[in-house]
Amino acid sequence: MLDERSKSLLKTLVERYIADGQPVGSRTLSKASGLELSPATIRNVMADLEELGLIASPHTSAGRIPTSRGYRLFVDTMLTTQPSLLGADARPIEATHLQPDQPQRVIASAAALLSNLSNFVGVVTAPRKPSVFHHIEFLRLGERRVLVIMVSPDGDVQNRVIFTAQDLNQSELAEASNRLNAGYAGLSLESVRERLKSEVDALRSEIAALMSAAVQAGTDAMAEEQERVVISGERNLLTVQDFGNDMGSLRRLFDMFEQKTQLMRLLDVSSRAEGVRIYIGGESQVVPFEELSIVSSPYEVDGQIVGTLGVIGPTRMAYDRMIQIVDITSRMISQALSQK
Repeated sequence: MLDERSKSLLKTLVERYIADGQPVGSRTLSKASGLELSPATIRNVMADLEELGLIASPHTSAGRIPTSRGYRLFVDTMLTTQPSLLGADARPIEATHLQPDQPQRVIASAAALLSNLSNFVGVVTAPRKPSVFHHIEFLRLGERRVLVIMVSPDGDVQNRVIFTAQDLNQSELAEASNRLNAGYAGLSLESVRERLKSEVDALRSEIAALMSAAVQAGTDAMAEEQERVVISGERNLLTVQDFGNDMGSLRRLFDMFEQKTQLMRLLDVSSRAEGVRIYIGGESQVVPFEELSIVSSPYEVDGQIVGTLGVIGPTRMAYDRMIQIVDITSRMISQALSQK
């Protein structure tokens, strides 16, 4: 536990470092904190904060910078936001008109807006559709190879090849598709999976295995189809001072944006939380890059969480401002995509 003096000095140090990007020395800290403390006292407090792992001393400077733990304590206990923090930057938000009949344009506009306001990277995941099938067919391709054709309620068709433990003829495949279409059409794939578990004893083992494999294949196919993320402003990171001299970090970041799989996992964690969340690199496996932070929020359509949006930037970012940008954009996209 930190006393009030230590908290005040840590808060001042983080704020000065975010604003200036330079390690903060005891003289600067003395002036900025407004506390009437001697330089020796401030140095002692900074030494204690460093021992606690909240600040660190770069080799090239006598000043200190926040660590991931320091940023986390600052964000969790010392960060305050003002309603008018965005100032003139709020005008683009107020002037933005997102057309609800064009969801992809809404998503792209929201990602660009996040990037433009933050000067970092804006990301938005596309709304997840419920994994529901309307109709399913099986087609024998060869020995133990079956083509699964699954049609969703809105007409999307997913094809998947699965391998069965036993060779099934076309009449057995027709039996399985008829059972699924008659008893399960219109349900979510998760509901079908749960019902199959309880009804497996009433089905022939090979038919039950085929139906379970088909449901899993459909789930995988729909998940891949829906794992779309729109990214805007990656090039902004090239101008960030914190990354400027580390081409290795930049290369890994751009690889993440290009592959998108890891990025989707990060945003999936965010979608399970309520409200705005901040993930700071280096403090856990959630964000694998020590120099990176993510400020994110889920967004809703008609009261249901369907996706995530956020700002990705360096750990040295104005978190209070990013929180407002993410929160406002989340509410905007929710309103634009909802029927209300």
